[in-house]
This record gives sequence, C-alpha cells and structure tokens, in this order.
Amino acid sequence: MVIGHHREILPECVCMEGLSPEALQQVAGYFQALSEPTRLQILNLLRSGERNVGELAQLCGYTAANISRHLNFLARHGLVVRESRGTSVYYRIADESVYALCDLVCGSIARQLERTSSGRKAFARAGLGPTAKRPATSRA
Repeated sequence: MVIGHHREILPECVCMEGLSPEALQQVAGYFQALSEPTRLQILNLLRSGERNVGELAQLCGYTAANISRHLNFLARHGLVVRESRGTSVYYRIADESVYALCDLVCGSIARQLERTSSGRKAFARAGLGPTAKRPATSRA
C-alpha cells in the first residue's frame, strides 16, 4: 500500500478534515494507543502472527500483567483482537494497515534524523558546530 498526499491513493481512507469532535477524540485515542514504546513493541511482535500474553511478556521482558494491560488498551482502540482458546488468550492485529502507518512515521523520522545529522556534519565542517573551537577573546 502506498500512502501519499493524494486522497485517490487510498480510496477507503476517511480524511480527518471535517470530522466531528467526537470522531477526532477517537482518532486521538488511536494515536494514544501508538504513543507508548511497549505497545509498539507488542505490535511489532504480532507482525509475525498471533501470540498469547505469556509469549509476549517473555519476549518483551515485562510481567504478564503489564503486557495484558497494554493489550487491553490496544484492544479497546481496535488495534488488536483477542481469541480465547482453552485457558489461553491469543492476540493478533485487527487491521494490518497500522503497519503502513507505523512504517510511514518511521520513514519520516529517519529522514528527519538524516537531515539533522547531515546538517550537523555540514556545520561541523564549517567550524560552526557545538564542538567547534571558539577563537580566544581578549579581555581588557
């Protein structure tokens, strides 16, 4: 899926422009669900397929209770779905388009860092960076 500046690229996409305050609240909740590193780690682990709480806890290095809390938050916002099987509950991604969104954001951040990094290098070469030696000033 390609995401661009034109609405025609994603015909199933509902644009944020003109949404009601209630709808914007739901959009904000969705982004809030993506705003926590542990939840992003969980989503990354679910890319390869469904997992139960114990597996996710072990892979993340957190307690099952902590992971369960994050999974409940993700489920409330429609990012994951759960399925009970015997005594275990398995989680999987509800809508794979979340990965397109995350990949878009990651690409944007990588480009920003690259610009910042090359900008810093350009300043350092010109002697204008934060580590450049300052000329001595005479005190009268």
